[in-house]
Amino acid sequence: MSDDHLKIRTASQRKILWIVLALNVALAIAFLITGVNGDSSALIANGLDNASDSIVYIITLLALSRPPVWKRAAARVSGGLLILFAVGILFDVGRRFLGDPEPLGYTMMVMAVIAVAVNALCVWLLKQIRNAEVNVRAATTFSTNDFVANAGVLIGGGLVLWTGQAWPDLVVGLAVAAIALKGASSILHDVNSESERKE
Repeated sequence: MSDDHLKIRTASQRKILWIVLALNVALAIAFLITGVNGDSSALIANGLDNASDSIVYIITLLALSRPPVWKRAAARVSGGLLILFAVGILFDVGRRFLGDPEPLGYTMMVMAVIAVAVNALCVWLLKQIRNAEVNVRAATTFSTNDFVANAGVLIGGGLVLWTGQAWPDLVVGLAVAAIALKGASSILHDVNSESERKE
């Protein structure tokens, strides 16, 4: 691959990653504000998830024009952040279980619809990157997990409205944590496979 082609490819990837980063920062802020105001574990979980995604996109951007060892390190950090995120969500779910939360199902559903649309756009943008390296594949895993988690928030919000109880919100919070752990496992497996191929 020529240097010019590599520069064009890197510039294209950088542009996509900046767009995805901006979308995730905006979504994280919206989720955290509505999660606190709506007393929703699922919304707070998704806000923290989007905040951690933003960090991953920044790391991915920094590693983009670096040697492969940097890209693998960026992917490892991404996997580690997903594990940290899952632990944080489990802590929040436990705290809310012991408290008396009253999540707002309508708020959950509105935010979930917005987030599904934004994350579908992010996944589509990231899939435009052909022959993605391990750090970009990790970023794509993050956005795909978000899309699935947002669908869960939508279902959870509907169940909160239907039952008038908080347990669906807590269940969705647990599901988001499980999705994060699965994503972390997938990313770390991908990095290890990549490392073995390079050796």
